[in-house]
Amino acid sequence: MPHLNRHRAEHLMSDAGVDALILLSPESFAYATGAASGVATMWRRSGAVAALVPADAGAPEAAVVSDLFARSFGETSSIKDVRENPIWVETSTLEDISPNETPEELLRSAWKNAGRTEGFNRPTTFDPSVCYRHLLDALSERGLREGRIGFEASAVSVHEFSFLKDTFKDVELVDATNIIAKLKMVKSAGEIDNLRRAVSIAESGICAIRDAISVGVTRDELATAWSRAIHTHPEQSTLTGDWEYVSVGPDPWGGNAAAKAGDLIKVDVGCLVAGYTSDSARTFVLGSPTQLQTAIYDALMQGFIAGSKMLQPGVALSDLHRVTLDAIRTAGFPGYTRGHFGHGLGAGLGSEEWPFISADANVVFEPGMIMAFECPWYINGLGGMIIENQLLITDTGHEMMNSLPPDLIEIAL
Repeated sequence: MPHLNRHRAEHLMSDAGVDALILLSPESFAYATGAASGVATMWRRSGAVAALVPADAGAPEAAVVSDLFARSFGETSSIKDVRENPIWVETSTLEDISPNETPEELLRSAWKNAGRTEGFNRPTTFDPSVCYRHLLDALSERGLREGRIGFEASAVSVHEFSFLKDTFKDVELVDATNIIAKLKMVKSAGEIDNLRRAVSIAESGICAIRDAISVGVTRDELATAWSRAIHTHPEQSTLTGDWEYVSVGPDPWGGNAAAKAGDLIKVDVGCLVAGYTSDSARTFVLGSPTQLQTAIYDALMQGFIAGSKMLQPGVALSDLHRVTLDAIRTAGFPGYTRGHFGHGLGAGLGSEEWPFISADANVVFEPGMIMAFECPWYINGLGGMIIENQLLITDTGHEMMNSLPPDLIEIAL
């Protein structure tokens, strides 16, 4: 199911003076079409697949897909204008062909039915110029060839852009990376469900780590407890990946340290459902915390509490950064600094996605945004500390999607 909201896309393109969007990355292709991008995108070179989204929400979209996946695309996507880009894998279909033909005749008929021209040869991987010509044809058919066309510039290398520019030499191309990011910023109901499920599974792993903490347990053993818990969760079949940043002891970046009395255990983890990654974190201490550990964690908590009050529609992310930073500094650490206190979540390459809760952010919260809000501090010689929740911005405020308490949890010796 595609998650792209055509009416929101129309509004954003109208504001930017753009007549259509061309989405090129594997993630954006899936977002716009609801279908997997296929094996030809494994190298992350543009021009294997593409989605064309006109600004007019009533105008039909178009998709360029690998010929190997054309049939499966038609079964999973609602887009009807589908154009094929041949890749290196030889493929044919013998359906609707008389079985009385010789083997050679059968294949010649299959190739003819597929529109294969005389002298056709498959490329080493794929030919991006074929994809771009399909897009140009689709624009022409929609009367948009003279329009202002936004393309996902962040997905195109300098070398690859030469193919695009040569094909679109008479078209005004503009960088639409920010438009696409703003589209993805507000989640669909399906995306929210994916992220809600992902954080629920992840919390079962955090609980498993908490229950496994004891004197002598190693970082890797805690990571194993995390993995075992999420992969035996009742909804583990929905997982498409996971990640963990667990640290034990005074070195936040240390190796396979074994826990000792007084050690901090930092747990920053995420699960992926349908490619959408959760992100949340908790901190534990083995035994009673020291005065320094308590003072620092209390300051982070003051920042988290102050910032949480700002999590509502219409609030600028830059204001949230300022309030959070001021609260931590006022709590006793005026030299504390951090570039961002959280980020968007989605189906990007990593666990952090635009927008960021930063001093230079130019975004305000909107209903439907899912963010990770975090207050971390990593101190060599003391350990890692972090408070991080995943949250949904609602019409009237926010919903914390985590259920575990954010306090510094003491684990009895």
